[in-house]
Amino acid sequence: MQTAAGLASPPSYRVQARNLSLASENKIHDDEVARRFGFAGGLVPGVEVYAYMAHLPVARWGADWLERGVAECRFAKPLYDGKLAIVTATENDRALAITVEDEAGERCATGTAALPDAAPDAPTLPRVSPIPAPDDRPRADEHTLAMGRRLSSQPMHITADRLQQYLADIHETESLYARENLIHPAFMLRLSNLTLKDNVKLGVWIHTGSIIHHCGLAHGGEWLAGHAEVAANYERKGHHFVELEVSIVAAECRVVAQVRHTAIYRLRQSE
Repeated sequence: MQTAAGLASPPSYRVQARNLSLASENKIHDDEVARRFGFAGGLVPGVEVYAYMAHLPVARWGADWLERGVAECRFAKPLYDGKLAIVTATENDRALAITVEDEAGERCATGTAALPDAAPDAPTLPRVSPIPAPDDRPRADEHTLAMGRRLSSQPMHITADRLQQYLADIHETESLYARENLIHPAFMLRLSNLTLKDNVKLGVWIHTGSIIHHCGLAHGGEWLAGHAEVAANYERKGHHFVELEVSIVAAECRVVAQVRHTAIYRLRQSE
């Protein structure tokens, strides 16, 4: 497979989906709870669905995309554990339009990816905000997630072993990560999730989509943390949404990604 310029139409990528969050605090990943909300079982996290999507832009542009590429992902239908995820892309105007379907042909996610000609200016380091103890987190609502509120996540140490384990867990076949000790871009969305869950108590919630701008490479062995500002909080069709503007910081000294992160923090069925 080509992994640099010259690949006009990337091949499809097939991978067995895995629900890596069975023990998560978010019980939307638990089979029994998810069925109560009308799903067939626990949802494969959006972080992992994005990980499957990211395979194709990395195959197309390599480390350049991880350093300065952009992407958007939108999750439309659940992807379930053990199902085959079929990721396809078409290239138009130097951008990829990406689709994820399950083995039954159900469209689960869509997105785009592109590689700008030039790297963006280095973003300003965000302000670090206090993080409450887990038992002291307030309930997520319109006030605790009010626009303008600042949030920070607990730092995450992405050791080489942790990175290799994650690559094995998602059945990643791209050798670039191990060869150059590069952190997988899915960790940018995992840290974005942490900026939410480390600061408020959530019930059942769903990550619905993200817009990602890479600003630099992150390497195995580094500590990453997310620092966010609440950009929007609104109700739509009975669901309560929050949008975060997140900066992912490596080694407390450089921003490696900026993410517009959207989640339903309270489902209408839980009202």
